[in-house]
Amino acid sequence: MSMRALARASGLSANALSMIERGKTSPSVSTLYKLAGAMGIPITAFFREQHSQQEVVFRKSSERARVPFPLGLLEGLGGEFFIGRMEPFMLTLESGASSGPFGIVHSGHEFVLCLRGELEYQVEQQRFLLEAGDSLLFAAQLKHRWRNPGTRVCTAIFVLAGFGKDEHPGEFHITSSLQAGANP
Repeated sequence: MSMRALARASGLSANALSMIERGKTSPSVSTLYKLAGAMGIPITAFFREQHSQQEVVFRKSSERARVPFPLGLLEGLGGEFFIGRMEPFMLTLESGASSGPFGIVHSGHEFVLCLRGELEYQVEQQRFLLEAGDSLLFAAQLKHRWRNPGTRVCTAIFVLAGFGKDEHPGEFHITSSLQAGANP
């Protein structure tokens, strides 16, 4: 994408983009959201670290990547280091926490296992209430979103799989959660 095309798509000036590119200024979070939207990527792609990919990944609980967001916590379960196309993570949600008002769409498949509490999942027009032990599996290109409708903390395991090489679908869940906290 050319600088002019990015400027048009993001609503930012080519001069501002040039200054960011040359390190003369640092973009605000609002600017990063505009750029991510214009490029069709999650905002977290700007902060992505490249990890060495391994065939076997062992993670101690204390070594998990943790991403706090309003009313919740996302914990990586080693997918960022795995050579295969699978991203498992654990989501802990306080009462009322959600992925926000907009649906999430990404490639591959999504599996969710509720470990405790309640987790409401909407996939397209269907709603599913998961309680401890319940699971849900669906094609992730279907618009989906989640929330904790209960009064207790909810913990769930998510496994994203079958996505394309160099894709990071978990970032869509992280970005959605961060935006939900910024714009309830």
